[in-house]
Amino acid sequence: MLTIQSYPVAVILCFVTMLCWGSWGNTQKLASREWKYQLFYWDYGLGVLLSALVMAFTIGSIGSEGRGFLADISQAGTNHMALAFLGGVLFNLSNILLVIAIDIAGLAVAFPIGVGLALVVGTLQTAFFRPGEVGNATQLYIGVALVAVAIVLNALAYKKLMAAKSGGGKSGGSAFGIVISVVAGLLMGGGFFGLVSKGMIQNFAAPEPGLMTPYTALVVFALGLFLSNFVWNTIASKKPVRGEPVPVSDYFTKGNLRLHAVGVLGGTVWNIGMAFSLIAASAAGAALSYALGQCATMVAAVWGVFIWKEFKGAPKGTSPLLAAMFITFFIGIAFLVISKL
Repeated sequence: MLTIQSYPVAVILCFVTMLCWGSWGNTQKLASREWKYQLFYWDYGLGVLLSALVMAFTIGSIGSEGRGFLADISQAGTNHMALAFLGGVLFNLSNILLVIAIDIAGLAVAFPIGVGLALVVGTLQTAFFRPGEVGNATQLYIGVALVAVAIVLNALAYKKLMAAKSGGGKSGGSAFGIVISVVAGLLMGGGFFGLVSKGMIQNFAAPEPGLMTPYTALVVFALGLFLSNFVWNTIASKKPVRGEPVPVSDYFTKGNLRLHAVGVLGGTVWNIGMAFSLIAASAAGAALSYALGQCATMVAAVWGVFIWKEFKGAPKGTSPLLAAMFITFFIGIAFLVISKL
């Protein structure tokens, strides 16, 4: 299997993860113009599973180091596989909530709040599970704290925007979008990455018996995500937080090749980021790998602010808050990177 031993290369992979995790939401934005998010999400889950299998049978099965996918999954312990599968189930619930939040509040808000909160919670949890991989803990936690400050700044900017749109009154929709983002972030940070990494090997060159390589863990995780879709997404379709129920039959009668391809692309882009994050953990450590990847919040905010113009017409005082958010993110990322040097 393909392994990474160089810290600089691992950091580059983490930045690719950041780009992937911060950009997949654009596929939902593109599809939402004519496609309900529930329908988009069926294809998203399919994209995650298919891309995981492709990577497992290609880069996960070549080279002389480690174990190939088929050999690895045949010896993996049931308990470790169950952890990765549960990670997929929990992530899927949190991600569906994040998709709902994007639909309500927009990309520039749902991502920084939801995924940023997941960064804080998930990094602390992963560091607890695998403390031996943490470099300078003080610098790591300072970086996480700065990201948390950036989340607050983003929420304040969004509050000003929604207050202006509602004529100074309270907006139930904006508050609802923030609440869903927070719940999604807590579930995402408290569940999936720590569970997946706990069942993974630590020595990538000579894998420990019973544990899984990143590629095997990714496939089991993807199976948990895909199969739980029939529970979580069915509930989201029949009991949407707003609008009318979405019949599953619409997936077959109202879709076209382009819409399905956009959803599969979204799942594939996200999962490439997940794969690179797991692979980079060998040299960067799981906590740092996860933290850098979840800085995708900044990437999503850039898309939302500058491409989708979600803060267009915002009142005076919003721009400084957004600028402070981006600056704080950059400084936080710097602390995260140097924590392992």
